[in-house]
Amino acid sequence: MEKTEAIIISRTRYSETTLIVQWCCPELGLFRTIAKGALRPKSPFAGTLDLFVSAEIRFARAKKGDLHTLAEARWTNPRLGLRESYGRVLAAAYLVKLIALVVEPHAPIRGIYELLAKALNYLNDHDPGRTFVERFELRLAEDLGLVGDGVSATGESARAIEESFHRRLPVQRRQLLEWISRHSPAPAN
Repeated sequence: MEKTEAIIISRTRYSETTLIVQWCCPELGLFRTIAKGALRPKSPFAGTLDLFVSAEIRFARAKKGDLHTLAEARWTNPRLGLRESYGRVLAAAYLVKLIALVVEPHAPIRGIYELLAKALNYLNDHDPGRTFVERFELRLAEDLGLVGDGVSATGESARAIEESFHRRLPVQRRQLLEWISRHSPAPAN
């Protein structure tokens, strides 16, 4: 059995009672576990496998393939404040989709993990703004070695990510920026 702390970045129903959970952790990067019986009412996983939660987990590595078996999950940071605003959830979804776009599975990502945890902790208490989004993209691009010190946070890093990986940024970015523009306070006269 292996033990680590990780953030849940996605969940997919595998069967009527089983989930596949994707995690982000510093040592293992992005990896998936199967949570057998997680959707049963009396499951030990009931209520613990929620998006963007940090948890201490135990799992058994797969003998073949990359789908490990989840044995135990215990919250270390539930980030319940994320649920207070659609914008916070949308921002969190964009961050994890962006990371999934640029990170290879099972590759150590300590800096990126810490960046994600810090951003999710911020979103737990604050609605996102355009500066928050651009700053996250800049820090991610810096961690990936795509931009240098002279780059500002005004969209250059987002373009650098898109061009370097030859993939469009997740659609949640556009949706998030639209949400921000609708919910930003009006400028003072």
